Amino acid sequence: MAEFPGKGKVAVLKTTPETVLDDIEKLMKLADFETALPKNNLTGLKINISWQTWYPACSSTPWQIEGVIRALRNAGYQDLVGVHNDTVVVNTADGERNNKHKAVTDAHDVPCLYLYNQDFEWVEYHAKTPLLVLDKVYPQGVFIPKALVGMNIIQLPTVKTHVFTTITGAMKNAFGGLLHRDRHWTHAVIHDTLVDLLTIQQDIHPGIFAVMDGTFAGDGPGPRAMRWHEKDILLASADQVAIDAVSAKLQGFDPMSIRFIRQAH
Repeated sequence: MAEFPGKGKVAVLKTTPETVLDDIEKLMKLADFETALPKNNLTGLKINISWQTWYPACSSTPWQIEGVIRALRNAGYQDLVGVHNDTVVVNTADGERNNKHKAVTDAHDVPCLYLYNQDFEWVEYHAKTPLLVLDKVYPQGVFIPKALVGMNIIQLPTVKTHVFTTITGAMKNAFGGLLHRDRHWTHAVIHDTLVDLLTIQQDIHPGIFAVMDGTFAGDGPGPRAMRWHEKDILLASADQVAIDAVSAKLQGFDPMSIRFIRQAH
């Protein structure tokens, strides 16, 4: 267990294929998930699909999703929903099948929101505190999915490196869900963008949590073209900055040398 000033507690466990589902529940309890997530709110599982092809460490794992669903249901959270976004390079429907995400959500009767569908309303976000860059990148207004407002969110990233942000984790996992397909406009200011997205999340979500899968970890030009390593590590936290810092440290980086972590801290 790593603890940081304020609320930054990060639970880290070694796991095995035989115990991973139970270990995820134990992990979430160590990180006090029930304190972080109000039970009277809809709880969204922000599933990551970085590639429609299954590849170790690339996308959320099926056991990660199943372990989180089981832990939530056992604790009395019944109103759950999977949250998917689309990208310009990945077919989400193919990825959902090939990564076995759909098999898990279907088996547990968890419906999914597909934020790229035309049915979903995107509303302008009015910042309560000044944003760093998003209002400049989108001078016509920063728009977010209306469906996410008022929802608990659980980020489901993996332990891996990233070509734009050195590492990608809980904070980067919000990138796809909160911004639409024009989000690549922010790549030149990606570190500041992730800090802005953290500000937005803390404003619109009554509860925020992250469960990070490091059963396989990826290094190299992520999020797709990586070398994978079996590490059998799981992380969880209600503090997205702290969990990303611990993940960065486990990957061999000085967390404070990574700009988005330093700025968000």
